[in-house]
Amino acid sequence: MANFGHVYLIGAGPGDPGLLTLRGKDILEKADVVVYDRLVSPAILGMCNSKAKMVDVGKMPTHHKVKQSEINKLLVQYAQEYPQGVIARLKGGDPFVFGRGGEEALELVAAGVEFDVVPGITSAISVPAYAGIPVSHRGIATSFHIITGHEKAESNGELSLDFENLAKCPGTLIFLMGIANMDFIAKRLIECGKDPKTPLAFIEKGTTPYQRTVMATLETAGETIARENVTAPAITIMGGVVELGQTLAWKKNLPLSGKRLVVTRAAKQASGISARLSALGAEVIETPMIETRTLECPLVMAQAHDSIGSAMPVCEQPVTALASHVIASPEGAWQSSPVDFNTLANFDILAFTSTNGVESFFKQLFAAGYDVRVLAGKKIASVGKITEKKLLEYGIRCDYVPEDHTGEGLGRLLRDVVNKEERVILSGERSSESKDLIESRILLLQGNLADDTLLNLLPQATRWVVYETLPVSELPDWKREAVENADAVVFASTSAVENFVKLMSQGTAGVLPYLKATNGSAPIPHTSFCIGRMTESAAKSHGFNTVTSDETTMDSLVKKIVEFYTKNS
Repeated sequence: MANFGHVYLIGAGPGDPGLLTLRGKDILEKADVVVYDRLVSPAILGMCNSKAKMVDVGKMPTHHKVKQSEINKLLVQYAQEYPQGVIARLKGGDPFVFGRGGEEALELVAAGVEFDVVPGITSAISVPAYAGIPVSHRGIATSFHIITGHEKAESNGELSLDFENLAKCPGTLIFLMGIANMDFIAKRLIECGKDPKTPLAFIEKGTTPYQRTVMATLETAGETIARENVTAPAITIMGGVVELGQTLAWKKNLPLSGKRLVVTRAAKQASGISARLSALGAEVIETPMIETRTLECPLVMAQAHDSIGSAMPVCEQPVTALASHVIASPEGAWQSSPVDFNTLANFDILAFTSTNGVESFFKQLFAAGYDVRVLAGKKIASVGKITEKKLLEYGIRCDYVPEDHTGEGLGRLLRDVVNKEERVILSGERSSESKDLIESRILLLQGNLADDTLLNLLPQATRWVVYETLPVSELPDWKREAVENADAVVFASTSAVENFVKLMSQGTAGVLPYLKATNGSAPIPHTSFCIGRMTESAAKSHGFNTVTSDETTMDSLVKKIVEFYTKNS
């Protein structure tokens, strides 16, 4: 067995990613292979190890479902191909509740492959709960029974159900995978003596944003399915508890219920807003468009001067090496060299323009053997409240935060600070200093893709490049499909907008990447929710319908999203 990988039969739950167990999530994050069913939520697939081999057994290129016997063999095959590896078999609901997990486990035992079972929350209980229907209730139902609605006997091809005993059962009956046969099931139960007026509910796509509950009775089951076009995946629940759903339905009242939102923030920043949107009822597909990486050694962008000593314009260059070098340009030259943290003493003001800049700066500072005491006496500036909050995590309070949370707003604020200092000097209250000298004691901590807005306003300031931003180069097919069917995209930067359009345009034949199909009618532009005017402008340039937060904070953005859907509901 030591030469085989270890297989985990994991229940993904009914659809809501919040219902995946902590153990299941932990295994997915380190899995080498993930063999998954078609009904597993894209949000759960997004939790998998980014380097894992993702194997969709819900459908083949011909769109036919992979046979169970082939899935069994695949699990053994991957256990053999990945010695000491982690193979996750990700199944909807619970592996052992009509999930055929037992068959897969028997195949593994026969092949000598070790396995664990990670139970999942079954749809039989969770889906009715999300519809406000308790499967048991004092005075109404003291038992519940879970029944497969599609397994047929090999002898006659009919459903292998004991209809006579089911008809006599006083408890709640829950049928899984039985929509196609429900008209027949209802008629047989009535024939066997069950009350035709028994309340019934069909619950489609349970626990997802697209959950729908359709009420009926046993005698109207077939015609209701046809009239309301009830389709799989759906469960059927029958019994007196169904009527409680009229009063206890809670999920449909969440403001973002029924919405799928794509969050394009970098992975380490997305979890906060994702959790908040999910709590409001949305299905969130985390789809980072950029990746950030702290440089092992930051670079300083120092201005070069011409022969008469005047400052030359600063040109920007992607971070490609850590060695010192000089690059000539038509306007002049500038230098890039590794940072020496001893030079922090040369600066009075440190200006941070992003949370990435904060995290990278302190990571490099600590790695160099320093701590926050080297910042004693220095003024700290932040571009906005989110960055200010990140600084506070390191015990640093900001001295300057512009009301306009943009690079331009920060630059104008610091320019006002410089002008104020100059007035103090001219009044004779301080020793003679030049405005340029004051400005040169400002340190900008940014990434390699930062524009020159701040340097244009503060031409004598110094910029340290403390991290680099890299665009995500591709999207897996399952995520692309989920994004294409989303209701809206959330953007927090212009680079996220540009890379989203680029990625979604790959492989298309003139189809705009931000258009959502609408059941055969003309596609419509995605709505995009944006932080900041620059992000909004970039989204508009690509044809998105834009909604922009009033402030450059996540609180403001979430509030705007809720207001938009509440107004348009």
